[in-house]
Amino acid sequence: MKESKIYDLEDRLVEFAGQVISIVEGLPENRAGRHIAGQLIRSGTSPAPNYGEAQSAESRKDFIHKMKIALKELRETNIWLRLIERQSYLAGDIIEQLRCECNELISIFVKSIKTAERNLKAQKD
Repeated sequence: MKESKIYDLEDRLVEFAGQVISIVEGLPENRAGRHIAGQLIRSGTSPAPNYGEAQSAESRKDFIHKMKIALKELRETNIWLRLIERQSYLAGDIIEQLRCECNELISIFVKSIKTAERNLKAQKD
């Protein structure tokens, strides 16, 4: 990951997806490596476009739904990264940095979803 923090969430998600792609390219060319690579490439690159869709949501409820999809994909990605780390497929520092960013993104999404749900509830009251 870059030394300076990227504060624009969309940029962070695109950067994260690029890092996931780099990780996938370094996985072993065996049955397990190909399986993990396929799963990781799907889950790790989808939060960025899902977030983009959330920005064009038709309603607050639709926004929450799309944000929850991105959150789900981030959580799945974190598990695949843990598996790669546990199997020692790649250097620990690379995976550790990406897991740290993944956890930060998860925290951001959880907070955003809670805020949006609170605002939706307040709108109904």
